[in-house]
Amino acid sequence: MENTTICAISTAPEGALGIVRVSGPKAIEITEHIFDRPLKNRSANTIVFGHIIDEDCVLDEVLVSIFLAPHSYSGEDAIEISCHGSKYILQRCIELLIQAGCAMAEPGEFTKRAFLNGKMDLSQAEAVADLITSSTKASHHLAMNQMRGNYSMALKNLRDKLLHLTSLLELELDFSDHEDLVFADRTELTKIATDINKHIAQLLKSFRFGNAIKNGIPVAIIGQTNAGKSTILNALVGEEKAIVSNIHGTTRDIIEDVVNIEGIPFRFIDTAGLRNTTDTIERLGIERSYVQLEKADIVLWVIDALFLENDIQDLSERILPHCENKQLVLVINKCDLAADTPQGAAKIKESVEKLLKSCPKETHKIMMTAHQEKDISRLQNIFPTLIDRTKFEGATSSIVVTNLRHYDAFNRAKKSIEQALSALHLGLSGELISEDLRSCIRALSEIVGEVNTQEVLSNIFSKFCIGK
Repeated sequence: MENTTICAISTAPEGALGIVRVSGPKAIEITEHIFDRPLKNRSANTIVFGHIIDEDCVLDEVLVSIFLAPHSYSGEDAIEISCHGSKYILQRCIELLIQAGCAMAEPGEFTKRAFLNGKMDLSQAEAVADLITSSTKASHHLAMNQMRGNYSMALKNLRDKLLHLTSLLELELDFSDHEDLVFADRTELTKIATDINKHIAQLLKSFRFGNAIKNGIPVAIIGQTNAGKSTILNALVGEEKAIVSNIHGTTRDIIEDVVNIEGIPFRFIDTAGLRNTTDTIERLGIERSYVQLEKADIVLWVIDALFLENDIQDLSERILPHCENKQLVLVINKCDLAADTPQGAAKIKESVEKLLKSCPKETHKIMMTAHQEKDISRLQNIFPTLIDRTKFEGATSSIVVTNLRHYDAFNRAKKSIEQALSALHLGLSGELISEDLRSCIRALSEIVGEVNTQEVLSNIFSKFCIGK
């Protein structure tokens, strides 16, 4: 890697302008092969106007920005070519650079080099990807805090405390022939280890919330077949994500999309209709519906007003036990059609009020017709009221876990620190306690990349876009 100079397009397609990024030991030399101005011996952080030359013809007028190692994003000599956003110009520029000696960058390779060259730790590198995909103020804030090192600093403080404890215990082992020497006071050690355990527990607890900020608060759309779940999903996300049909059992897999409502991302999940069926594929879809119901923070139970009492009778015992500690919204759909039936609006209201008595205390209800835009707007307005806005906004100023890899490492760190505490309470030897503390340190170090494998790095950076 150290001897390879890489290049890639770093901007989204079809923009007015595009950027081609070059990084590596020969970045300047290779760029000079296709540029009509000298670049060597120029000062760092300067911009040069000129032309990209393609077989004695001008391909484009461009600005070339020069960055010299180690003061560049990747920590290497780097060039950024700012040109017009034409697909042809950008692709031809890449072809010319490759012909001159560049290699095509792999996904995330610029950021990977930044990590390997010590420009950022692994958690900061992962935050780059989160920053690119952030869609709300909260997710942007969390990614920016992590990228700027706030997250890493909190981990460093934990690791420093653990290293201090470990060094004292191992110092005792060095003087094991002097039984009267005690460097690590067990009472103080227990207190510090307990504080660390509480801190890790808080970080683990923040993951569910952090994941909601990053990926959207999960909202499961549940109900009988043909109740209007897919119509509601399509209306909420503003496009035809799910097939809508009068045929029962059309939705057989999970369909989802994220919608930003008043700055909060909600991940709406359309599920297979709940009914008894002999169809193997549909039955698998129904099983997945229950999985999503368990995972959801908010449940939209869509009930067909034309078959209100049947829906309630068939599904109450299947749905309500899964709604404890969740926000439940009863969506009585097709009210326009049901109002013309003999049971009428009064009967619908009576049945709904009866259902509410068996629902969680904070259950919300809405009578609507999914095809009416004003009703969809009323439904959308409910979601922000289901969220503690102060908690949501306050999380952006604290350390919140949003990454599954970090969550796994924190779980292992917590297990190790709890084993150390158990060993302390049992009065076991310092050697055993020290090993548990070191296991905790290793787990925390994995998060920032101080302990890593090529497999882990490849998995992380493969998720990046090319050019970043």
